[in-house]
Amino acid sequence: MTTTATPIQPAPGATAPAYNPKSESTTAKRAKSAIFHAAALVLTCVVLYPAVWMVASAFKPNSEIGGQNTSLWSNNFSFDNFATAMEGIGGVSTLQFFTNSLILAIGAVVGTILSASVSAYAFARIKFPGRSLFFGMMIATLLLPFHVVIIPQYIIFQQLGLVDTYVPLLIGKFLAGDAFFVFLMVQFMRNLPAELDEAARIDGAGHVRIFTSIMLPLMKPALISTSIFSFIWSWNDFLGPLLYLNTPDKYPLPLALRLFVDQTQSSDYGAMIAMSVLALLPVLIFFLIFQRYIVEGVSTQGLKG
Repeated sequence: MTTTATPIQPAPGATAPAYNPKSESTTAKRAKSAIFHAAALVLTCVVLYPAVWMVASAFKPNSEIGGQNTSLWSNNFSFDNFATAMEGIGGVSTLQFFTNSLILAIGAVVGTILSASVSAYAFARIKFPGRSLFFGMMIATLLLPFHVVIIPQYIIFQQLGLVDTYVPLLIGKFLAGDAFFVFLMVQFMRNLPAELDEAARIDGAGHVRIFTSIMLPLMKPALISTSIFSFIWSWNDFLGPLLYLNTPDKYPLPLALRLFVDQTQSSDYGAMIAMSVLALLPVLIFFLIFQRYIVEGVSTQGLKG
C-alpha cells in the first residue's frame, strides 16, 4: 500500500512568503563592493609603502637603513638626519634653498595667473581677426617638446646676459608661455553665459571692467587649479635651474638636493632621505589643502567643451 504526501497548507489567514529577487541582488552588490574596497585598500598600501618607508627612514640611524634590516620602524627615533640636512651644502643653508624655491614658485604662480587669464579672456570673449589661427598656433605649442627649444633659448638668454638669474625661469610665465593654462581658462570662460558681457556693456562697462568685475570672480575654480599646478611644477622643476643657474646660493631645492646627494658621503643615507622629505613636504601640504579645488576646477568645469 503506497501513501502520497499531502502538501502542507498555510494556516487560515496566513500568506506564503513571496520570493524577493532584490534581496539576492543586494547581497551580491554588497559582496562586490566589499571585494572592490578590499582590493583598493591593498593597492593603496602597495602604492604608499615607498613614501611611508622614506618618511620612517628619515628618523632612523644609517645602520638601520637598507642591508639586512627590513623593519619599517626603528626604536632609535632621532632628528639627527634632519639636523644634518638643514646644514646645507657648500656654506649655503637649506633654508636659503627653500627661499629660492619659494621665490620661483610664487613668481611662477603670479605670472601665470596674470598672463594666462588675460590671454584667455582675449581668446574667449574678444573677436579679432585671426583669433582662431592664433589660438590654434598656441595649442600647437603643446605638441612641441621643451627639449627642442633648449639650445635656442639658452643662446638668446646668454647673449642678453640673463644666465645665472631667475629671469629665464620666470619670463615665460609672465608672457603666457604655458599654453595649457591658457587653454584651461579659455574653455572655462566659454561656459560662462555671454549675457553677462552684454548686460555689462549696456551699463557702459568696457573689457577691463568686465574682466576684473565679472570674469575673475567667476573664474575662481580655474584660477585656483592653475595656481596649484603652476606651484607644483615650478617647485619640482630641475632642468630649468640646471641650465640657467650657476651660483649655488641661487639654487632651488631640487637642484640643491642633487648637489647634496653628490657631495654627501655615500653611506649617509639618512641625511639624503631627510633632505628628500623636506623637499616633498611643502608640495604635499599644498596639495592636501587645495586638492578639492583641482577636482572642481579641472575635472568638473575647467575642461568642458
